[in-house]
Amino acid sequence: MPHTAPDRRTLRRTAGVIGAGAIGAVAVISLGAAPALAADPAPGLVLGKIAPPEGLKPGGSFDVPVTFTNTGPADLGKVWIAYSVTEGLSQAELPSNCLRYEVSSFDEAPSRSDAVCEFDQTVKPGVVYAPETPVTIKALDRALYDDLSVSVANYDAAPSEGASTPVRGIGPAVKLVERPDAPAAEPGSAEHEDWDRISVRVTADSTADFQVTGAALTGKVGETVDLRAKFTNAGPGWVLPELGAPSTRILIKMPAGTEVTKTDGFCNKVDTGTYECGTAQAWVEAAYEGTYDFKLKITKAVAGAKGSVALNGTARPFDENKKNDKAAITLAVAGSGSTGGAGGSTGGSGSTGGDGSTSTGGSGSSSTGGSGSTGGTGGSSTSGTSGDSAVDGDLASTGSGPALPLAGAAAAALAVGTGTVVVMRRRAARR
Repeated sequence: MPHTAPDRRTLRRTAGVIGAGAIGAVAVISLGAAPALAADPAPGLVLGKIAPPEGLKPGGSFDVPVTFTNTGPADLGKVWIAYSVTEGLSQAELPSNCLRYEVSSFDEAPSRSDAVCEFDQTVKPGVVYAPETPVTIKALDRALYDDLSVSVANYDAAPSEGASTPVRGIGPAVKLVERPDAPAAEPGSAEHEDWDRISVRVTADSTADFQVTGAALTGKVGETVDLRAKFTNAGPGWVLPELGAPSTRILIKMPAGTEVTKTDGFCNKVDTGTYECGTAQAWVEAAYEGTYDFKLKITKAVAGAKGSVALNGTARPFDENKKNDKAAITLAVAGSGSTGGAGGSTGGSGSTGGDGSTSTGGSGSSSTGGSGSTGGTGGSSTSGTSGDSAVDGDLASTGSGPALPLAGAAAAALAVGTGTVVVMRRRAARR
């Protein structure tokens, strides 16, 4: 069954320079959800309402019924309509008066495809217009949660940064036609705040299987061993989260009798022997794999020492398989007869009951800065090649700790990790 996500509010490109602290962080994330197609409003051009498609499945398609009205006082000699979709969607065959641009991901914006169509004809005031043939959008195999943005402008709204060389459509050119049967849109209508642009959340009837993998460690007292835990999206869908929300967080709990001497760069300590780890980006690609590398010093032999890797309590209505949401980290200390039992697999004895997520009381912190994990479409994502080299000094002397203070950790991570991001800056695509 399809999983419905709440609507997300579109913010303009300028929103990223207004706020500070948490406001700046939210503004930047929102830019990734619905990138602006035009720098400023187009005076007098107002889009009609666009409803999200219903019953969409991967492999299916839908038409975008665009209408607009020139509410200005004079004729316009030319207009442009732009269609932007995130990576689970694609424009079908375009007419020859349209150019397609592939735009790589940057900062908190995922990759997207922009189609900009030019209409070289007079647009009269007070008249409702529409393309004589609507643009068709296809849902790809990885479609799950996506964004469609449509804008109308009296200037060329082509993307200016990170875009590929445009490819012209091969279909017959399309003209604008008058739509006297359609109601004229008005500036400031309830359908959208930015009258020349609309963003629509497109939800496909699909799933994404988030899963974790633990580890089986062996060593002697005094030795330092390597721990590598994994988080994987087994797909088929990619996950673009709601505005300001993480896709997920991964909680890693160390076995008793160990001390962390090196921490993965995407993980923050949230309690004694417990770390919360983020992903390379706010979104999670289909077939994404992230690894989290730690160094643990074995300080003493503890009978039955066992840790865990688990997805936290972030809601995942798209993830129907809860059996692989938790896995064990076992530790066998040589010469002591101590072993933590079987572990290191996804699911099995390491999986939780119910929804499979741990009860942590919050979404926790995110460490997206520094080096470590890298993500890419359909590729692997490794982490921990740098991270913190200093010793944490947290001796995991027991197999469990108090309830994690994740609400405080989340606030701290927001202030450190994203709160200082105010102005969007271009950087190379992490692909």
